[in-house]
Amino acid sequence: MKTLVDHLSQYAAYHRDSRNIVTHFFGIPMIVLAVTILLSRPGISAYSLWLAPATLVAGASMLFYLRLDRRLGILMSALLLLCLWVGAALARQSTGTWLGWGVGLFVVGWIIQFVGHYYEGRKPAFIDDVSGLIIGPLFVVAEMAFLLGLCKPLQHAIEARAGTVRRNSSLRRA
Repeated sequence: MKTLVDHLSQYAAYHRDSRNIVTHFFGIPMIVLAVTILLSRPGISAYSLWLAPATLVAGASMLFYLRLDRRLGILMSALLLLCLWVGAALARQSTGTWLGWGVGLFVVGWIIQFVGHYYEGRKPAFIDDVSGLIIGPLFVVAEMAFLLGLCKPLQHAIEARAGTVRRNSSLRRA
């Protein structure tokens, strides 16, 4: 199986323009939240938990992220749990409210993504490898960690494989 560096390097190769990366900071969280909201119906309340298809997808995603890296996996799990909480709250609302938030966030998130890839001049990574859909959220979290000066060895390993040149970079790193 691919390692964390393998996955993130492959994804990073499609994301060298800093404007594209910035759009991902907004678009990907919106899409993840939207999918969680939309998969939160049907659901049942059991032991004060809302169990729905979103729970299964988020659980499998958490296991995948934890297998790749414990620290990033814990952070991704916390973020997915937050998405599940929001999704459960919206799933209990009217159908219009639930669908409005889910579809609205999904459409706007993808528009933002495609604007970023217009700047990049390259198609999204998932077009060539569907695993890009699960790696995208992890990429955003890793990029945020890099901006905060964290995970430097991981950053250097990814940049060594994906190439260190970023175009239009206001996010240049040391």
